[in-house]
Amino acid sequence: MTDPLRDLASLSAATERLLATAHTLDNAAVAGPSRLPGWTRGHVLAHLSRNAEALVNVLEGRPMYASPEARDTDIERGAGRPLDVQLADVRDSAARLHAVASLPSDWERTVALRNGVTDRAARIPFRRLVEVELHHVDLGAGHELENLPEEFLLRETAFLADRFAGHPEVPPVRITASGGLGAWRTGRDGDGTGDDVAAVSVEGPPASLVGWLAGRRTGDAALTATGADGAPAALPALPAL
Repeated sequence: MTDPLRDLASLSAATERLLATAHTLDNAAVAGPSRLPGWTRGHVLAHLSRNAEALVNVLEGRPMYASPEARDTDIERGAGRPLDVQLADVRDSAARLHAVASLPSDWERTVALRNGVTDRAARIPFRRLVEVELHHVDLGAGHELENLPEEFLLRETAFLADRFAGHPEVPPVRITASGGLGAWRTGRDGDGTGDDVAAVSVEGPPASLVGWLAGRRTGDAALTATGADGAPAALPALPAL
């Protein structure tokens, strides 16, 4: 069950961890490439700041962004700023989001995100936690998926499995976290012979599963994929998030 106040506490801790990593950088490093194609570390930090403001808009009943073009322009405009300005912006925008999200609220109300996506207000703190945790790794500054809390990794695996559920481009897949930590079903419907029938079964540690599902790792040696006949299979390619 989603606990938004608990997620807000986790978000605060994750934000502090990200800021601690960013503090180890300098202006040259901020201008250097991140792990996201075409983005510098400055783009990642600017995106995190604008995303926090966008989620304030969501919680207060306004459009998340004025337009897709405005979103992209704001990130590009902020990417080249020096480290101290970036850090202050990440911290201040995160504080504004925390203040708004901490107010008494109808957490069960439906809120509008981007591209026609809607969700319960209660899930906004976790959605922001995903942004902070994954983009911390995207900075390419020594923080890896394996450093993320196991509870978060399992929840994110479930979240992404649900996101790809029913997707026509994704084959029926059964996902299993090593050590009996959890199992999920995703992809398009199977052939009608039962929920347990999957074209491919993918198993591995939670960090590797999130890396694959989130598009951060396309070929992870820690993941094993087998076909319905039990023979080794290729790891399914997933659409971009």
